[in-house]
Amino acid sequence: MVIFWVDFTTQKITNRDVLLLLCLGLGSLQLLSVQSGSWWDMGLSALAGLLLFIVLFPFWTLRRVGAGDVKLMAVIPLLIGGSGLVVFSVLLLLFALVMAMVVKNPLMLPQGAFQLYVQHLDRKGVVPFGVPIAIAAICSIVFQIYESWMLASSSGVLQQLS
Repeated sequence: MVIFWVDFTTQKITNRDVLLLLCLGLGSLQLLSVQSGSWWDMGLSALAGLLLFIVLFPFWTLRRVGAGDVKLMAVIPLLIGGSGLVVFSVLLLLFALVMAMVVKNPLMLPQGAFQLYVQHLDRKGVVPFGVPIAIAAICSIVFQIYESWMLASSSGVLQQLS
């Protein structure tokens, strides 16, 4: 949520935040890999992160995407895991389209400071891409938790614990 707000207000994603997410993602994936006895999810996540970095790097050199956005996109697969990549991709597409539409059409928003700020972003030609990335990642993680909870409750694991 911090990345969401900082990117929206300053159009910057700090290396500290990206490194924190990288460590959190690597640690959780390693724990899951040891627990399951399979390193497939960790390898898939690392490959997806590397691929995203390679694909987005030229857009950074052309000044179409910020460096923080490129680094954040490379770390997100490690944070959500290989099994959440499809959900993340669909949500990212949806939220990025909504964000671009809001920035390009700020009159859709209610009056006030928020509308003025979005108009300012439009004049600068900036779209804070970290906002839809963060929202899509949060929603993907919530979806994975919900899916695990439903699986555990349907298999009777939760009933055995209580």
